[in-house]
Amino acid sequence: MDRRIDRGQATRQRLLESATRLFTERGYEATSIEMVLADTGVSRGALYHHFDGKGSLFTAVLEATEARVAAVVAAAAASAAEPLGALRAGCEAWLRLAASDATIRRIVLIDAPTVVGWSAWRAIDDRYALGLLKAGLSAVAAAGRIAPETVDVYAHLLLAALVEASLLIARSDDSAATFAATQTAINVILGALLP
Repeated sequence: MDRRIDRGQATRQRLLESATRLFTERGYEATSIEMVLADTGVSRGALYHHFDGKGSLFTAVLEATEARVAAVVAAAAASAAEPLGALRAGCEAWLRLAASDATIRRIVLIDAPTVVGWSAWRAIDDRYALGLLKAGLSAVAAAGRIAPETVDVYAHLLLAALVEASLLIARSDDSAATFAATQTAINVILGALLP
């Protein structure tokens, strides 16, 4: 029984890895289930055992990508000595990932709102990016830097700024310069919000 479960998990992981690569390279619309099957050598029945179809496969890829990003951002924030430094480090890590990671740009920022729908995309983002921002801002509030009742509003505003900055980086002909400019702008915003 354990061996069957392990094989099933390995198959699911292969499907996710292949779909992540294909969705990143081609986008959701240009990627077919047949391409994923050909790439993995997995049968159609095995794919449908794990996923209802292309949409649920994409949602699983989106969740895995968001979880990966959240882990990197949380690790960057954990390296800081105080709450505001942690918030700055987390924001910088997010922008750095958005500047360098085509998967994040394509799956999280470009395709997700259309493929899973705005509400579902926001719900997933709430569990990861917005959740991290709220945790960081709650720590800043606990340190007396902002009023606790402003945490939710500030988290939404910062998330909007980070997403737009990420899209700006993604569309830029000079992503390094745009990254530097957006990082400076985010620090100015943080300085204004958190005097």
